[in-house]
Parts: sequence; C-alpha cells; structure tokens
Amino acid sequence: MVIPSLENVVLWHERDISHSSVERIMAPDITIATDFALNRLNGIIKNLKVYPQNMLKNLNMLGGLHRTHSIMLKLIEKGLKRQQAYKIVQESAMETWNNNKNFSEVLQKNKELNKILNSKDIKKIIKDDNELKNIDLIFKNKIK
Repeated sequence: MVIPSLENVVLWHERDISHSSVERIMAPDITIATDFALNRLNGIIKNLKVYPQNMLKNLNMLGGLHRTHSIMLKLIEKGLKRQQAYKIVQESAMETWNNNKNFSEVLQKNKELNKILNSKDIKKIIKDDNELKNIDLIFKNKIK
C-alpha cells in the first residue's frame, strides 16, 4: 500500500473522492495485515527456544567474523578513511569465510592493517564483549 499512499500525498491539498476511496480500501487492509503480522510475531517470540550453548558454538565457528564492524570502526577511529577501512576488513572477512580461517589470524597477517593496529589491538577487539556488559539489566527490565 506504499504506492497508493504516496500518490495520495502528492495531492494532499486537493482532496477529492479518489483519495478517500483509496483510503477506505487501504485502511482496513493495512490494519488487518498489521494485526496478522503482530499475532504471528507474538507466536514466534512466545514459542522461541534459545540455546545459548549452540549460539556460542555458532559464533565461535565464525572465527571472529561477527567483529568486522568493530575492526572497521577502530580503523576509522585511528584515522583511516571509511572506504579504505571497509576494503581492508572486507578482504580479510572474505578470505576468512572462503578459506575457513580464523578472522583474527587473517587480520594479524594483513600488512596494511598492521600499519595501524597491532596484534594485541586486534585480539582485544575480537574478544571485546563490551556490548554485552548490560545484557542482564536489559533482560531484567524487559517489557512484560
């Protein structure tokens, strides 16, 4: 219903029957679709089974690939242009993924990256769990 909605916006100051007729059809359809989506999502969340050990195993199988953004941000923070940082991280990530290697080890062998970050910095970023520091508080205060 995005297109009919946007077409109605164009002539908002010249409303006529063509606008209201579209709205009379859209409004019920959109609310029914939203109701369906929310009910489906509620069922998914209510019946969701979380296996923390499997989640950790899957993350570990990635060899640190989930930290690509953190590495890129650190490179940018150290003065590298975003496009250059992205290229370095993307090439390293693709080598890791395509050759089933450890991301941290691939990064440590990257000569261009090592001009900016040393091995200690890379390991620290890969192991950083700072975004998880408030996880217990978040779940404790979740909306019921």
